[in-house]
Amino acid sequence: MSTGYLWHEVFGWHDTGTGTLFPADPAAGHQPISHHVAHPDTKRRMHELICVSGLIDHLTRITGREATREEITRVHTPAHVDRIAAESEQPKGGDAGDGISPFGKGAYRIAALGAGSAIAMTEAVVRGEVDNGYALVNPAGHHALPETGLGFCIFNNVAIAAKHAQAVLGIERLAIVDWDVHHGNGAQAIFADDPSVLTVSLHQDRCFPPNSGLVEERGTGAGEGYNVNIPMPVGCGDGAYQYAAETVIGPALDAFRPELVLVASGFDPNAMDPLARQLVTTRGFTTLTRTVMDAAERHSQGRLVLVQEGGYSPVYVPFCGLATIETLAGVHVLDDAILPVVGGMGGHDLEPHQRALVDRVATHLGDIASPSSA
Repeated sequence: MSTGYLWHEVFGWHDTGTGTLFPADPAAGHQPISHHVAHPDTKRRMHELICVSGLIDHLTRITGREATREEITRVHTPAHVDRIAAESEQPKGGDAGDGISPFGKGAYRIAALGAGSAIAMTEAVVRGEVDNGYALVNPAGHHALPETGLGFCIFNNVAIAAKHAQAVLGIERLAIVDWDVHHGNGAQAIFADDPSVLTVSLHQDRCFPPNSGLVEERGTGAGEGYNVNIPMPVGCGDGAYQYAAETVIGPALDAFRPELVLVASGFDPNAMDPLARQLVTTRGFTTLTRTVMDAAERHSQGRLVLVQEGGYSPVYVPFCGLATIETLAGVHVLDDAILPVVGGMGGHDLEPHQRALVDRVATHLGDIASPSSA
């Protein structure tokens, strides 16, 4: 098995300023700090662990490129793209659109490289250059809506890659699985009425965006039933995530039978993340990865692309990323040095209330039509 890998050093240069979550504001009590919570060092550290551990020697490097305006505007409005480009040329940059997502000068080109790198990895997988692939991009993208950025996201990298796969690569049916701890609201909105794209979001209940990602949000019009939300209760560990993977994610992909599987791969469900309250370890991410790999083998000729989203623990994200890419590549190079601590915490056994939520979501899977029954 060959696994593609993509990282560009400029992703580590994305400037998110010196606020914590909100911009520094003495009147509001927001002090400046050395790193914004979405600082790029977490992803840079993940890349460096991949290199230092020797995993890089088992991967095929894929070269990214900047997405063109035409590729970006398959998803985003020209007004949004123009505003980001203009603010990106200002001496101190601008904001993605929600007031908490700052970016520095030159960010447009970094964000376009992130979107284009998601496209490049998708092309490499669909064209058979590699069996599967991981695009470690920055900034993240899954919250971005057609008309605005949101939640540290400027352009919706996975959605742009999905639109490219359909417009250029001959893919008709594809699935987007989002296991970032925050709701994949971007893909839900972009493909809400599109039955050719199945969107599945596994996230912490109402963590971000507020009151988004409820079980009842299932798509609209012709796309009704093709959006699946799994809003996990606070405090879910590996057992609950494994149950969600086995009971909803795998069966949803089996029902839909996509030609390509894209994953919005966030590592913020991890047990050390500052922006969520879940307890997932590398064991949980390995289970999620194997679930989508197995489904891709059954239905998509193994075609599977993971694109980096969130994850804000500089200590644990590198190990979660390493374990995920090890699983993709079918090799093991380094044990998780943090697992003896986080793996021994309580909370990893499946609890009745967690099971009940997942089972409730599973009752909707019968509405997903396969190609033969669509």
